Amino acid sequence: MPNFARAERAALCDVFAEVGPDAPTLCGDWTTRDLAAHLVVREGRPDAAAGMFLPLLSGRLESVQRKIAEAPWEELVEKVRSGPPRLGPFGLPGVDEKANLSEFFIHHEDVLRAGDHPDARREVPADEQAALWKILPRIGRLTLRDSRTGVVADCPGHGRRSLRGPRDERGNVVLTGAPSEVLLYIFGRDAVTDVGLDGSDSDIEAFRATTLGF
Repeated sequence: MPNFARAERAALCDVFAEVGPDAPTLCGDWTTRDLAAHLVVREGRPDAAAGMFLPLLSGRLESVQRKIAEAPWEELVEKVRSGPPRLGPFGLPGVDEKANLSEFFIHHEDVLRAGDHPDARREVPADEQAALWKILPRIGRLTLRDSRTGVVADCPGHGRRSLRGPRDERGNVVLTGAPSEVLLYIFGRDAVTDVGLDGSDSDIEAFRATTLGF
């Protein structure tokens, strides 16, 4: 079976090497150096990565990530490329594909679409699109948690499925596009995606006002 997480990791590292450490990303004010350091911390420093979810540990996270970002650029990229430590949680069999496909796909696009890279609208292979389609419900449970409207993904060639049910007497908003584009949209990259929205004007307005992502 193809390991798309591994392929996206390798492709992202190739782009890192191409654009350098100071290129923009879609991750707020992070540069590519900041993004690479984030990936190293996420996989290799669970003691610090806990700060991504626990506000009390956010200071330690920032300190550790800042220190890791000071490494020479080629060394930092190689740490990302080499993958997670074998004895860490991401090194367990099967975990890489499940935990990292969306992570590395999204961040690969964060670099490509932040600037004028020629592959900013690359063609994602059909089998990878199918893999992204499968993970949309799992990702949507997290990234759409604040949505009061229901959210339905309509991906031609793959199907139509609910990612979140409506609340507060709201209706559904339908996101139409390739699985890769819908995934980017629900991760909060809506400004750079090719996704159509369908629903009542009030539901679309409420959905657009929702904070998406982790």
